Amino acid sequence: MSTILFPSPIFGPIHSRRLGISLGVNLLPPDGKLCSFDCIYCECGLNGNHRPEAKMPTREAVKTALEAKLQSMEAEGKLPDTITFSGNGEPTSHPDFEGIIDDTLALRDRYAPKSQVSVLTNATHILKDGVFRALMRIENPLLKLDTVNLDYIHLVDRPTSRYDLPALIERMKAFEGRCIIQTMFMGGTWQG
Repeated sequence: MSTILFPSPIFGPIHSRRLGISLGVNLLPPDGKLCSFDCIYCECGLNGNHRPEAKMPTREAVKTALEAKLQSMEAEGKLPDTITFSGNGEPTSHPDFEGIIDDTLALRDRYAPKSQVSVLTNATHILKDGVFRALMRIENPLLKLDTVNLDYIHLVDRPTSRYDLPALIERMKAFEGRCIIQTMFMGGTWQG
């Protein structure tokens, strides 16, 4: 599998099957991967093979770059269908995630009011109140849950820290249907 690393903080737009014209936001360093999972199928590669040297972009850098890109897209008459947080690992791990979402919603309302905001997350940080509040304010929180089998999660998703599956499931329920659960289906035989 080839490794894909995304520029930071803004990349694209790209054409997404699920989300249409998607303007990417990478809150992680452009030169490596930072993630609370180390999934065997990650397009960004394994954590240990792609340790970044650069720092995460600041909240102000994200806001400035996003505003410039939205202004440019507005001038071209080609606004995104969605502003999508993804990138080189887990976007909700950014220490200013909630503030960045606030900035993004304000910029979206100003320049691209028909666009939605999406976050592709492995859901490991949804137990943090600020992350949960931020995800509740956007249109598309896409939360990863490959299975409820912990052995399988540890084999394939490979959490890099404590992983409290029952607590995460309860927090997912607290979205009251306002989230999308994403799952990776893989072929093969499970020998658990």
